[in-house]
Amino acid sequence: MENNLPDHRKARGLSQQALADALGVSRQTIISLEKGRYDPSLPLAFKLSALFGCQIEDLFQPEAE
Repeated sequence: MENNLPDHRKARGLSQQALADALGVSRQTIISLEKGRYDPSLPLAFKLSALFGCQIEDLFQPEAE
């Protein structure tokens, strides 16, 4: 799954650790999300969209086939 999570995070001035702390996950989870190695759970995707004030679809897009 493709994402623009790093852009949203940097626009808010958040470090990976600060974002992880705000979401109650590890920094490694944020790194894996940003690199596309991990797809978020639905509850985590909702937390991210609420934190950034956008739709889940604004953060994550399915990979083109």
